[in-house]
Amino acid sequence: MLRVGIVGLPNVGKSTLFNALTRTYKAAAENYPFCTIEPNVGMVEVPDGRLEPLRKMAKTEKVVPAVIEFVDIAGLVAGASRGEGLGNQFLAHIREVDAILQIVRCFEDESIVHTMGVVDPLRDIGIIRTELLLADLQSAEGQLEKWRKRARSGEKEAVEQVGLLEKICAQLDQGKAVGTSALSAEERAQAEVFHLLSSKPMLLACNVAEGDLSDPSANPHVAQVGRHLREEDEGELCVVSARIEQELTALSPEDARTYLEAIGVGDSGVAQLIQKSYALLGLASYFTAGEKEVHAWTFRWGMKAPACAGLIHGDFERGFIRAEVIGYEDLRRAGSVARARELGTYRLEGKDYEVRDGDILVFRFNV
Repeated sequence: MLRVGIVGLPNVGKSTLFNALTRTYKAAAENYPFCTIEPNVGMVEVPDGRLEPLRKMAKTEKVVPAVIEFVDIAGLVAGASRGEGLGNQFLAHIREVDAILQIVRCFEDESIVHTMGVVDPLRDIGIIRTELLLADLQSAEGQLEKWRKRARSGEKEAVEQVGLLEKICAQLDQGKAVGTSALSAEERAQAEVFHLLSSKPMLLACNVAEGDLSDPSANPHVAQVGRHLREEDEGELCVVSARIEQELTALSPEDARTYLEAIGVGDSGVAQLIQKSYALLGLASYFTAGEKEVHAWTFRWGMKAPACAGLIHGDFERGFIRAEVIGYEDLRRAGSVARARELGTYRLEGKDYEVRDGDILVFRFNV
């Protein structure tokens, strides 16, 4: 199971958002720094508007959505790479996740203490970026020395690793993250063995007040963060109000929709946040549908049909013959599998077929 780590400075709304995501109150959300020490972990369903139409077509009552895991990590402060605050614990917990969701405070509220005194999202982003880069530079330099010792004997792998680590150290020293640096795609793949923090994909979430949710662009902090991301090409942005999202967890789906409409918001920001986190991990969903259930299966982009069949059961992959495939949009337009067959959009694919997001599959196998 791939994991998304929720990070940010203390008192930016991390734990409140985690509680909203997981629809629990597992994480303490108090008005003081470091109220979260040990990470809280929760499984979160991925919202997918394709499931309900598929359920109706399959005439079943059971739906199994895709899920991802979120981890609420202790707040970071400047100097974390030197052990300040809960720095060492914070950095160790980030190493265990696959992607980073950084919560940035973009609301003013005198009753909620900001550890840096005033609200300044770019400063906050810079603090976390700097600490990750400093921790990576320290780690990369340590690993470089070890590989240099092995390279003295002429070992080919060691020589290659020394060259890559020297390039990485130079990039980090210039303030460039491994994931967004001048490294090629092949070099970034090779660098995964170094377990560097700044190589992890990152999503920024602006936490705003209730009044800003209907028109986030009017919030000067959100506008500032948006410009920064466009100029620096440092990932995607979403906007959410953690406090509202947590309040919605106590309401029925119908009451939640009524509440959102009353404040001029069409959809929950947390749904978009989950979907973007899912995509950030390089994940997509294919479906199986029948009278028993409609099931969303999580796969990574680039996986071929036999490997995707193995997500259901190992025998499906071992004895894979072929897959019956139809795309969700093709089925929606056709209205039924029978009509899709007539239109030629229901087809057979072999072992080399790369599964696409939204595919509805039936696997043929023999063991």
